[in-house]
Amino acid sequence: MKIDTELFLVGVIEGKIVASAMGGYDGHRGWVNYLAVDPGFRRQGLGAAVMVEIESSLRKRGCAKINLQIRSSNEAATGFYKALGYSLDDVISMGKRLEHDN
Repeated sequence: MKIDTELFLVGVIEGKIVASAMGGYDGHRGWVNYLAVDPGFRRQGLGAAVMVEIESSLRKRGCAKINLQIRSSNEAATGFYKALGYSLDDVISMGKRLEHDN
């Protein structure tokens, strides 16, 4: 399996990791997983900057659409992505646990 390290982003300020995200592209759709910003650095545009970079990198690969998943209870994340132009898709997300948390 080839890993596209250019889609794994880490934001560093003064030697401290303050933001990160993992992007992926399967040749059909792009994905963004695990966007995170240190709570002490939120609301400074870091999350948006990470998303701009991932979107640009995916667009260069020929990606026409980005998918991401948010827990339905995470209203802050939903609002964040809506502000960036993302909208709800009429889809069903399914999963299967291969390992169970204790």
